[in-house]
Amino acid sequence: MSFSELGLSEAIVRAVRERGYDTPTPIQRQAIPAVLEGGDLLAGAQTGTGKTAGFTLPILQRLSETAPRKRGAVRALILAPTRELAAQVEESVRLYSQHLDITSMVMFGGVGMQPQVDRLKKRVDILVACPGRLLDHAGQGTVDLSNIEILVLDEADRMLDMGFIHDIRKVLKLLPAQRQNLLFSATFSDEIKTLADGLLNRPALIEVARRNATADTVAQKVYRVDRERKRELLAELITRHNWYQVLVFTRTKHGANRLAEQLSKQGISALAIHGNKSQSARTRALAEFKAGTLQVLVATDIAARGIDISELPHVVNFELPNVAEDYVHRIGRTGRAGAEGEAVSLVCVDEDKLLAGIEKLIKRRLPVDVLPGFEPDPRIKPEPIPNGRQQRGGGGRGNGGGSGGSQSRGQGRGQGRGGNSSQGQRPQGSAPGGNKSGNNRPRRRRTPQPA
Repeated sequence: MSFSELGLSEAIVRAVRERGYDTPTPIQRQAIPAVLEGGDLLAGAQTGTGKTAGFTLPILQRLSETAPRKRGAVRALILAPTRELAAQVEESVRLYSQHLDITSMVMFGGVGMQPQVDRLKKRVDILVACPGRLLDHAGQGTVDLSNIEILVLDEADRMLDMGFIHDIRKVLKLLPAQRQNLLFSATFSDEIKTLADGLLNRPALIEVARRNATADTVAQKVYRVDRERKRELLAELITRHNWYQVLVFTRTKHGANRLAEQLSKQGISALAIHGNKSQSARTRALAEFKAGTLQVLVATDIAARGIDISELPHVVNFELPNVAEDYVHRIGRTGRAGAEGEAVSLVCVDEDKLLAGIEKLIKRRLPVDVLPGFEPDPRIKPEPIPNGRQQRGGGGRGNGGGSGGSQSRGQGRGQGRGGNSSQGQRPQGSAPGGNKSGNNRPRRRRTPQPA
């Protein structure tokens, strides 16, 4: 099946071909016709399977076919949890719309308000935004969302996980009741279905893979090692195998900084990316990493969302995440769009329960290896891992940064913004109200998958 067979115009198909894509992925084959029908949609697929094009292409098709409700109004709103993801989505919109008379804009915190205000004075058809900065503009009257025709929640699981439920509620109150709602998620949890029940009206349901599955193209391995020798083992693996473009995950911002500094001292070029870094520093680090001039990028979970590098070969969990679903998101940075990748986890005695939780979630045992010379010391006793995740930054407000911004903003808003929760738990809060009516049972569109 080709993109033209999905009901997309020649101008859109041409832009897609110019990006090197000829055949739609499974999520695209199902999502594009569903969105074109005009109904609500709940879609789940593995990270790296083409979800972004799955909603951007049909949105462009729909907007190009109809006149706006109001001249000059913002017609489509795409909400994303992090600056990097928002920028990536808006770039896709811009590239796929290059042969159409459709304009777009990205909006997040960590940068000045005034350039965004100036841009909003011009025509913006599709707005890609982080929730916090969007609400700042709404509060100042610099953006009008009353004519939105299509709403997209991208990476909806991360939205909930970061405590954005309250901001989502506030945004929904600014939107017209009659609109199309699209909810896309890399993982498909029960919390997502609860959100969908309150937001979506008789949605089509697309689930192209088993819940929380990892891509078959990613080779996964666990290296057992003592906690104090993880950095040494990581450096050994990188130099021994001559790894380049290695994305390394840590739990905390401080840990990311420290590891990047230590690797650099050993002659391995490395930079850290996280919410406390300035937007210019994050952009520079990502650009160098994508270009291949930076060997290692050390990241926290939030900052890594939106990193989309074709054929990224290596992902390393320097520390296992406190929440098992994050493992799926992390290793989903490699093995994208059918390419092969490798995901390595360095696991110490403290992390046995976290590893067991991950294996339970993905329904498979991970192969375990020990590198000679790095055998764990059986006398070392496990130490407790701090509960919860790092403090989540505000949703893109002020100078504190976009989603995943500085801790000070998150603290100023209290723990309702993804403050410390107990280990493995998501922030609480009921689903926001939406244009719900009648029987809300999803109309299932599902591709059978092997067990």
